[in-house]
Amino acid sequence: MNALTVLAADEFKAPGLELFEIPPLWDGAPFWLTKPVVLAVLSSLAMIWLCWSAFANPKLVPRGIQNVAEMGYMFVRDQIARPFLGKDTDRWMGLLLSIFLLVWMWNLLGVVPILQFPVASHIAFPIVLAASIYLLKIYLGIKHQGPIGYFKNMMFPPGLPKFIYFLLAPIEFLSNLIIAPFTHAVRLFANMFAGHMILAFFSMVGFWFLFEKLTPLGAPVGVVGVLMTIAMTGFELFIQFLQAFLFALLAAMYIGGSLHPEH
Repeated sequence: MNALTVLAADEFKAPGLELFEIPPLWDGAPFWLTKPVVLAVLSSLAMIWLCWSAFANPKLVPRGIQNVAEMGYMFVRDQIARPFLGKDTDRWMGLLLSIFLLVWMWNLLGVVPILQFPVASHIAFPIVLAASIYLLKIYLGIKHQGPIGYFKNMMFPPGLPKFIYFLLAPIEFLSNLIIAPFTHAVRLFANMFAGHMILAFFSMVGFWFLFEKLTPLGAPVGVVGVLMTIAMTGFELFIQFLQAFLFALLAAMYIGGSLHPEH
């Protein structure tokens, strides 16, 4: 739903949850075939095209798309993967680079004209991505440490007084197996949800007071709304990048913790 459709005829109405109540693309379409689903698919195709164009036939001296993609690759490798994965960094770069690029593209769609909807502001998408990483984390932990060793290393870190474990063990269990995957998904969702609401609010203030209710008193409010929309868009671009970075960083940390429990 476009934000402007929630403007009432005679009075300003702030945007609400109706911004996220998105119907199927057309009457009779499957209930799941909505704008966020299409944008998620387009984001995946764009990411595949970018990586294929850059790395399918790499040149010794990178140019164009390859040059941009290699900068992104080095950023993910040095800032996200290497601190947690060490010698296993190259093995997991394909997954971590894909996660970072996909989440970033999801987020950037929130400020693209006409599209204007961050995919991650629908909780289902962050949940599926976080759940995939969560299952991978458990699988790797059991594979490399054994089922007993995995839960032992998780709940009973060495070097602590034994009585501490009565309190620490259930906390570590809850933190690693319940709270961590929940917050992994909700952190991304909540930031994109709130950012979309804020941008919709200020853009509607600008539109309403400059075009629908243009008065001597309303015009300055409309100008403030436009200026705040511009400022918050810049801030949202930073948040969109930051959330993609944090999501991929946590994925690297979870994978690294399963591979290298001693760290």
